[in-house]
Amino acid sequence: MRFLSRFHVDGFILSIIVVAVLASIFPASGAGATALEWATKIAIAFLFLLYGARLHPREALEGLRHWRLHSVVFAATFMLFPLIGLALRILVPSVLTEELYTGVLYLCLVPSTVQSSIAFTSIARGNVAGAIVSASMSNLLGVFVTPLLVILLMNTTGEAHVDASSIVDIVVQLLIPFLLGQLIRPRVAGFLQKYAEPTKLVDRGSILLVVYAAFSAGMVEHAWDGLSAWNVVALVAVCCLILAVVMTATAYAGKALGFSLPDRIVILFCGSKKSLATGLPMAAVLFAGQPIGLIVLPLMIFHQIQLIVCAALAQRYAKRTDPDLEVATAA
Repeated sequence: MRFLSRFHVDGFILSIIVVAVLASIFPASGAGATALEWATKIAIAFLFLLYGARLHPREALEGLRHWRLHSVVFAATFMLFPLIGLALRILVPSVLTEELYTGVLYLCLVPSTVQSSIAFTSIARGNVAGAIVSASMSNLLGVFVTPLLVILLMNTTGEAHVDASSIVDIVVQLLIPFLLGQLIRPRVAGFLQKYAEPTKLVDRGSILLVVYAAFSAGMVEHAWDGLSAWNVVALVAVCCLILAVVMTATAYAGKALGFSLPDRIVILFCGSKKSLATGLPMAAVLFAGQPIGLIVLPLMIFHQIQLIVCAALAQRYAKRTDPDLEVATAA
């Protein structure tokens, strides 16, 4: 893993790629596919149980005092990104296929990351407390906002179809486990803190299971048959474009609104991220019964690109000597 870190390659992302390849070679079918579906549902519920048990309610309530900072991050996550996703409709079919565009639009609707946003803010010497609350609240709001945005936007712009009944699945598989995690938090918080690494393996294992199920279903249903090398190159270019537009917008917005440099770093890193850990399980719930391999592919690619770019930016901020260094300049 240290060798990979020299090239800003996340070991977890590499694991996802390996699992995707294995699912493409050894897809589950028949009874195995049914067992995999149930295992995925259980894993998703347990994942959000852990999310609920980890988030301290006091942290969220105290952080809400800095409402201007968080409102800008939320606006970037749930307003700017969706508007960009809708605008990219013009790339169909010349650059993106209908199926890949559906995945790009879904990418624009998921919440921000938590761990990497906080980590990069810390490395860049930004407002870490603000990043913790912004990223955590983004994921919390995403449980409600992302399904609503998917229902509102994706039924009319893409191939995937989601109706209001998906809210029931979200409540059962995501919200109820999350609230249950909040209830049991006083009893398990110490255990989760003491055994942080093993629990991290559990939640990452849940994500890998979702990836295997998605790509396995894609192979069984021949979802990849029409995907060419040009499609992949075009998708990578579109993901880079989205990240560049959002990072530029958040950088200049932070400056224009008069935020301090530490707060502008929070807006830049938290407002430009999209969560793979939350987006993949949500896709498995929202698009149940549909081939989600192509839907989650843009999110997987975007996630790795954002890690590489943000790692480079965070290192630059960490080495700054001028306290008035502008975020916009680095972006």
